[in-house]
Amino acid sequence: MNKTPFVTLISWVLISFLTVVGCNQVTSTTNSQAIELTVSAAASMQDAMKEVAKAYQEEYPNTKITYNFASSGTLTQQIKQGAPVDIFISANEKFMDELDKNNLLLAETRRDLLKNNVVLIVRKKDNINNISRFQELTNPNIKRFSIGEPESVPAGQYAKQVLSNLKIYEQLKPKTVFAKDVRQVLAYVELGNVDAGIVYGTDAQISKQVKVVATASEDTHKAIIYPVAAIKRTKNPEVAKEFIQFLFSNSAREIFNKYGFEIAG
Repeated sequence: MNKTPFVTLISWVLISFLTVVGCNQVTSTTNSQAIELTVSAAASMQDAMKEVAKAYQEEYPNTKITYNFASSGTLTQQIKQGAPVDIFISANEKFMDELDKNNLLLAETRRDLLKNNVVLIVRKKDNINNISRFQELTNPNIKRFSIGEPESVPAGQYAKQVLSNLKIYEQLKPKTVFAKDVRQVLAYVELGNVDAGIVYGTDAQISKQVKVVATASEDTHKAIIYPVAAIKRTKNPEVAKEFIQFLFSNSAREIFNKYGFEIAG
C-alpha cells in the first residue's frame, strides 16, 4: 500500500489546524491590544472633535476615542478629583496651568493647539432690538442676556473681560443669565430665552438660528488659547502622545479650520 497520500492528508490536516490556531491567537492578541482613550475637552470643541475622532480612527482603528465635553473649569475639577482622563483640552490657559501646578500633566506633552474669538450673537429671526455693539446691551429694551459663568467657563471669563474693559459689566449684572458652559449660552439665544449672548465665533458658526452682530476687539480680552496635554496618570501614555500629535496633522487642521478655529501650534 502506498502511504504517501495518507501522509500528505495528515500533513494538510496538521497545517490547517495550526493555521486556524495561529489566526485565533493573532485575533486574540489584536483584541487584547484594543485601547480606549478618554479625552476631556471644552464644550466649544465638541463638533470639531467628533469629526477629528472619525479621522483618527480611520488611521488607528484599534484605538477608541471617548469624549467628555463640559466647561473647562468643570473638567479641571474632575481631573483633580481623580477622574480617569487620558487627555485634556482646555479653552484657556488658566485651567491647564492649574493642573500643571498640581503636577497632574504628563511631562512635555502640553502644547498650544487652537485660537478663537469672542462674538455677540442674537436670534436671527427676531432681532427686534437691532443690537450692533456690545455697548448696546445696556439699552432698556435688552431685558436678559447670557454669558458663561466666569469662574468655571472660559468663554464667560473672556466675556467678562470684554464687558469690564467697556466698563459695563457691573451695570449688566442684574439682567445677566449665567450659563454652565458656552453651548448653553448658544441654546438660550436660539430658543429666545435671552435677547443676546456672548459666545465663541466657532459656536456661532455652527448655528443657523443666530447671527453675529459684533466681534470683540482683541485688546479687550486675553488671547484665547486652547492648550492640550496628556494627564500624568494615563495608562496609555504613548497612545495619548500619538493622539495629541494627530491633532497637529494636516487632516485634523483641516477639520479645525472647517469649524472656524485658528491653529495656534
